[in-house]
Amino acid sequence: MKFVMSRAELVKLMGRIQSVVSSKPAIPILSNILIEAYADQIILSATDLTVSMRTYTDAKVLQEGAITLPAKHFFSLIRELTAPQVEISADADEIVRVVAGNSNFKINGMGKAEFPTLPDFMGAPSFEINGEKFKTLLSKTAFAAAKDDSRQMLNGILMQLQGNNLGFVATDGKRLAKVRAQIEMQAPLEGQHIIPLKAVEEVIKTLDGEQTAKVLIGEDKIAIESGSTCFMTKLLSGDYPDIERVIPTNCSSNLHLHRDELISILRQVSLFTTDRSQSVRFCFSQGELKLLAASSELGEGAVSMPVDYSGEYMEIAFNPNFFLDILRHTKDETVAFGMSDPYNPGLITDKSAAQFVIMPMRIEQPAHVA
Repeated sequence: MKFVMSRAELVKLMGRIQSVVSSKPAIPILSNILIEAYADQIILSATDLTVSMRTYTDAKVLQEGAITLPAKHFFSLIRELTAPQVEISADADEIVRVVAGNSNFKINGMGKAEFPTLPDFMGAPSFEINGEKFKTLLSKTAFAAAKDDSRQMLNGILMQLQGNNLGFVATDGKRLAKVRAQIEMQAPLEGQHIIPLKAVEEVIKTLDGEQTAKVLIGEDKIAIESGSTCFMTKLLSGDYPDIERVIPTNCSSNLHLHRDELISILRQVSLFTTDRSQSVRFCFSQGELKLLAASSELGEGAVSMPVDYSGEYMEIAFNPNFFLDILRHTKDETVAFGMSDPYNPGLITDKSAAQFVIMPMRIEQPAHVA
């Protein structure tokens, strides 16, 4: 194998694929990337056996072939080079030579035969969606997924397909995010699929928003193609919880909150919470919302803002970080907030019809900060 290409382009591709490479691989080959040179292209592939990525670019291929290299070491070397072009070649002994200007290096490689075969999606049902729209839908839900829950399915995002409707749901049991969008499909698809959180986070990070994303659905796996990159992952097994029963449908109080102002005062008062007491009290009275927080270690804080509330006085407590996460994932100037009492979930919605549910926290004692 032998090819010549732009060093900057190789750095870009290596950076894109690096996060898929396993840092503590079960087998040594998983810490490598596969480099293939065919026709006028090079293809880079990486996998941890659950999540895989393949990306390609144009190159001057002088001799076709394939080799695997230690991903971290190779990436570190390519980033340090200063020459605009780099020549990479591999001999029969799996020794890879890297030449760039006056720099010359040899790296021990491993053969392609030991590298896992990536999933095949030939003939799989698929749909296409605008890349930026797809990223937005994923971003608005991924933050609410569990990180390391014993209920494996909660460590993923539920993708729902029904006719021309596409939806995503995520929950960790304390908060929930649900989004929906209509998309054009050549053949309407039906079904539910749970995508691992790690895979979703990588798609959000690497997907080109200016490109159309093509989603291919296998029996136990899914792929997202965008531009020159294909991202593949196994799906999580199990039945996702019935989330509809936890989404409030008839809130007794509904009001609008100015998003930026609420973010500001919530950040202020949350400075008076601790890891042991992650709770901010939302006190609603005629035309006003007052946020209260107190801890024996830090002291007390109270901040207020005007709101269009006209009901009876009500106190309800929430985890401020969870509430801030929701506010940061909607860009509208105002959000709608619905609640019924201090013991049932609050519902936040925006103009895109995204729904965010947040569970209240127990109120230990009456408000006392003036």
